[in-house]
Amino acid sequence: MTDKSLESSTLGSLQYDPAPELAAIARLRPSYGLFIDGRFTDPSTHEQFASLNPATEETLAMVSSANAADVDRAVAAARKAYDTVWSKTTGAERAKYLFRIARLILERSRELAVVETLDNGKPIRESRDIDIPLAAAHFFYYAGWADKLDHAGFGVSPQPIGVAGQIIPWNFPLLMAAWKLAPALAAGNTCVLKPAETTPLTALVLAEILQQAELPDGVVNILTGDGVAGAALVDHPGVNKIAFTGSTEVGRLIQQRTAASNKRLTLELGGKGANIVFDDAPIDEMIEGIIDGIFFNQGHVCCAGSRLLVQESVADEVLRRLVRRVEQLRVGDPMDKNTDVGAINSAAQLARIKELTDYGMSEGATRYTSSCVLPDKGYWFAPTVFADVTQSHRIAREEIFGPVLSVLTFRTPEEAVAKANNTNYGLACGVWSEKGSRTLWVAQRLRAGVIWANTYNRFDPSSPFGGMRESGFGREGGRHGLEAYLNV
Repeated sequence: MTDKSLESSTLGSLQYDPAPELAAIARLRPSYGLFIDGRFTDPSTHEQFASLNPATEETLAMVSSANAADVDRAVAAARKAYDTVWSKTTGAERAKYLFRIARLILERSRELAVVETLDNGKPIRESRDIDIPLAAAHFFYYAGWADKLDHAGFGVSPQPIGVAGQIIPWNFPLLMAAWKLAPALAAGNTCVLKPAETTPLTALVLAEILQQAELPDGVVNILTGDGVAGAALVDHPGVNKIAFTGSTEVGRLIQQRTAASNKRLTLELGGKGANIVFDDAPIDEMIEGIIDGIFFNQGHVCCAGSRLLVQESVADEVLRRLVRRVEQLRVGDPMDKNTDVGAINSAAQLARIKELTDYGMSEGATRYTSSCVLPDKGYWFAPTVFADVTQSHRIAREEIFGPVLSVLTFRTPEEAVAKANNTNYGLACGVWSEKGSRTLWVAQRLRAGVIWANTYNRFDPSSPFGGMRESGFGREGGRHGLEAYLNV
């Protein structure tokens, strides 16, 4: 094993003066209740927990913890709204609400970006330029579908399912809420949304936006809390559909618990994406694509390109350029507009990353770690690249969900495909080559739900996203995302 820390002084990295965004823009309340039937209410047991800033470990707000009784209230409100109001509205009327929500998200975009960064730890640049605009774009997109469901290819007059229970993860809190709420509402369903325990705040600000939009009471209910609330939502007999994004382990449990019921289920789970680089790929663009593929959002991305497969003839040059670029990444205050890599979302996730990278060292991989100075407080991990990785290494097989890249090599396209498919997951892959025929040949043989060519981590509300094998089933986004919320 080898650990090679990089020296920034030898690379001439540029220095930037701090350019912090104002935290006061967040306008957070000291505490939040549960959003049920159009208003914030106290939880049944009056239990609360702290939502922390992972960059400083400071408390941002106290948040209510829902239990089974609260889930009962939320599902009852959603059922009443579905039976009496929402299922009886026209598609054009539903579209008006979705357009209104989208516009309000854009009006409050700076506030939402600050809240997302404070609560999640991701750089403000990513929250501002990617997460919030994409969340609004999903509401705009599905607003356009709401009055056109007869023409979506699902037959004449497709009908909504009813009440949808939606459980979202902590890596893209507001964007994942939009991915799930927008198609469900456009299709005529009502929703009970359960955000992740560590990142509930943008969902609660979204609840304020729903009030501003005058969405009918009970159409969307938002329950904060831990796995107790999530399990109660999954098991509730009044829920017609469960949509879950999160870990494969929890996804398996949800599938088991819903197997004996008549609930519809979609799962978007973990991944171990392969980013395949051929010897003719344009190296400057490709290096930036690799960086975006794994270090975007601190690697907290289910479709992250965490396995880099490089053709052997260019492997040394790619690795040299890559570690040089990693050293230039700016790690630190997520509220600084210059920051490239922010804080790890939680202490538990940081411990998981450290555990797996220690295995990488013990199994003989060569480790390159940025020499950046990490803050004293908060949860931090320096961007790391492992070379000399084999397919048997844990870091090549298990999802790390952090800023850690494993580099493997191949000689032929056939070997690249075999190594890329040598995983239990099947969410996303990337292919880098100037030859379109080679790119298509490889793409047709990869077992993954999403394949990018000469780019990575590009998302669009009109394009379906989802996986296969242990990465789940079902699609979100595009026309395909409507099908999960319609009886077809």
